[in-house]
Amino acid sequence: MLHIAWSPEFVLPLPEGHRFPMQKYEWIPEQLCYEGIVRESDLKRPEIAPLNQLQWTHTSDYLDRLQYQKLTPAEIRKIGFPLSEALVKREFQILQGTLDCAYAALKSGVALNVAGGTHHAFANRGEGFCVLNDIAFAANVLLQEKIASKMLVVDLDVHQGNGTASLFHTKPEVFTFSMHGEKNYPMHKEQSDLDIELPDGCNDKQYLKTLQESLPRLIDQVQPDFIFYQAGVDILETDKLGRLAITLQGCEARDRFVFEQCKQNRIPVAVSMGGGYSPELKTIVDAHVNTFRQAALIFF
Repeated sequence: MLHIAWSPEFVLPLPEGHRFPMQKYEWIPEQLCYEGIVRESDLKRPEIAPLNQLQWTHTSDYLDRLQYQKLTPAEIRKIGFPLSEALVKREFQILQGTLDCAYAALKSGVALNVAGGTHHAFANRGEGFCVLNDIAFAANVLLQEKIASKMLVVDLDVHQGNGTASLFHTKPEVFTFSMHGEKNYPMHKEQSDLDIELPDGCNDKQYLKTLQESLPRLIDQVQPDFIFYQAGVDILETDKLGRLAITLQGCEARDRFVFEQCKQNRIPVAVSMGGGYSPELKTIVDAHVNTFRQAALIFF
């Protein structure tokens, strides 16, 4: 069965009126268990990521100021979450959850974190609802432990993975691929190893054709021994921040294609959920659950 990283701490209490759909982290595992996609025993609660490993990705100064609640008001505004001890604990757990998924995927082929995909976090700062970068953290640990030597980040969130691109800009062991909305956040984009910018209104046919032409070629070119997949569902036509026109079926077909490529090429894949901001929480949850469903169908 699937290894799923999840903790009650992922559901962080936020001020009334906050636009981030935190409740999705509670509904996703409930729906997965209800449908029988996973059992409760498949939900693995991560520990706190150790500080010495965090320092392979983030600066000591940033980690220190984050832990002791010393970020400036401007830094906190840029992140978008109120700073608290609970937030810091949550972020450390999310990072460990993605690393746990990487270890599990090496054995079973795939594992998924209910949270994560925090690709806007840089070495020395966070932004865009991202405090620490879980994919970069896990990739750096695999490199340090010599478990993987060449990794591919497949970032299909509607927003460019600017933090991830920056963190691996000078590290050839990790190839960063981001397929995102051309006119969407962030307005200043970093340079990934491969960026594909999509026009506003991009539909299922355009989107899937672009992905199907790009990912197999990338796998042949990079020859990765591990893939990190950022599976944001803010590509949906219903998304308040997305600007694309992808249906639920198109989003599910995207996930299916990524998993098929990983399975066919025998490349383990760790998945982080990424963004999703549709007005109806049910739409967000349905789209995320589709990701888990496709992983289970293809790998098990």
